[in-house]
Amino acid sequence: MKIYKSLTIGEFHTNHCEDFLIEEPITTSQKIIAVMDGCTMGNESVFASILFGKILRNIAKKLFYEDFMQPSSDSLELQLKTILRNLINEVKKTKNLLGLETNELLSTLIIGILDTDSFKAEILTIGDGLICVDGKLTEYEQDDKPDYLAYHLSENFEEWYSNQNQRLSINKFDDLSISTDGIFTFKNLLNKSYQKSHEEIIDYLLIDQSGSNNHTFLDQKIQMLKDQWNHVVTDDLAIIRIRKSS
Repeated sequence: MKIYKSLTIGEFHTNHCEDFLIEEPITTSQKIIAVMDGCTMGNESVFASILFGKILRNIAKKLFYEDFMQPSSDSLELQLKTILRNLINEVKKTKNLLGLETNELLSTLIIGILDTDSFKAEILTIGDGLICVDGKLTEYEQDDKPDYLAYHLSENFEEWYSNQNQRLSINKFDDLSISTDGIFTFKNLLNKSYQKSHEEIIDYLLIDQSGSNNHTFLDQKIQMLKDQWNHVVTDDLAIIRIRKSS
C-alpha cells in the first residue's frame, strides 16, 4: 500500500491554509484517513479543521493502543461510528471549555476507515468534497452551504448518525482518493483560454499514475500544474490518495 498526501494553501489565501488532513493507524490492519475544510465565512476557520484533525489523531492513538492490549474485531462501519461519536464528544468538551461559538467550529469532514489487508473502506462525508475509487467519482456538493458537523453537536448521536446518507461502503479498491473541494478551483490566471477542465485536473491528480514511485507524487503533480501549465489552486486543497502497491 502506498499513501500519498498533499496539503496546499490556495493562491487567494494569504495567512493560513484552512484545510487539514490526517492518516493514522487505529489497529494493525485498519487506518483512519480524513480531510477537513474550514469554512472561510466562519471565524478563524483554520482552527476548526485543525481541531478536528488533532482530535481524530488522538482518538486514533488511543484506539491503536487499545488494540495492542486487546485486538479489536470491530467492523469498519462500527469503528467509523465509534470514532465519530468520540469526535463529537471531544468537540463538545472543547467548545464548552473555550466558550466557543458554533461559527468557530465550521469545517467539512470526509472520514474513512480502511482495511489494509483486504483493501475495503467505509467512508462518510459531512459537508462537501470528492471521492475517487478506481476512477469512479463521487462528488458531494451542497450549493456552498455545507451541513457542518458543528450544527449537530447538541443532537442525539444515534438519530443524527442514522440520517447520514453521504456514505460509501467499498468492498475492494486498488486506487482510492479523498479530496476537499479545492480540487475544483485550479485556474490559469495568466491565460484563461488555456484553462484545463475540472475533469482534466481530477484525472491528472486522482487517476493518472505517472510518477507514483515517488512519495511526493501529489505535491509534484500540483507543482507541475503550476510550472508547466500555469494552473494554480485558488482555494486550499487537501488530498489523500491510497494505491495498492504494484
